[in-house]
Amino acid sequence: MVNIITIYKLLLHGLLKLVGMTQRTIEIKPGTILNIWVPKKTTKKHAVVLLHPFGFDGILTWQFQVLALAKTYEVYVPDFLFFGGSVTDRPDRTASFQAECMAKGLRKLGVEKCTLVGVSYGGMVGFKMAEMYPDLVESMVVTCSVMGLTESVTNAALERIGYESWVDFLLPKTADALKVQLDIACYKLPTLPAFVYKHILEFSNDVSGLFLVENESVDFELMFWT
Repeated sequence: MVNIITIYKLLLHGLLKLVGMTQRTIEIKPGTILNIWVPKKTTKKHAVVLLHPFGFDGILTWQFQVLALAKTYEVYVPDFLFFGGSVTDRPDRTASFQAECMAKGLRKLGVEKCTLVGVSYGGMVGFKMAEMYPDLVESMVVTCSVMGLTESVTNAALERIGYESWVDFLLPKTADALKVQLDIACYKLPTLPAFVYKHILEFSNDVSGLFLVENESVDFELMFWT
């Protein structure tokens, strides 16, 4: 069976183009490519940058917000490195590296100041961007996030949701485990057929699987904090 998420993305990309968005790839440095949705035409409107959580890519996460905001703002929706269409040959998985590449990509697109909107992991990268590039980040909107994933925050969060590690929670291996994850992460998750969870899992593994690089013992606390 064809993955329904893949089909949906094709339809979504067509709809985004109708509201004035287009997909770009930006070379940050040799071996590092940023995939980002940007306005087809630059204007003097305020720039809003939408930073996605762990798991999906940028445009699937923020599709409804893009459709709502595109007429009023210059909206930019990047994929973090190792997610979606953004890639690098560097082994660095830190939030600082993500922040550096996001900022350099925005600079190359001519963005001088922006508002960052981040959820979960996107919020953590957003805080790093604000710390490292205060001249770029004018304001922030952050939800479901912390400034850094310290040991105390990790222990409290994992105990609350009933997991032993972030790897177990963030990278479910079965459709049933994905449903449990989404039940925890979402408010009033709608009832979905079982095959939908399977297709989401397949797509999600393609999107975020590069983060592990054949090493499932990746230090998520170090990755999120530095």
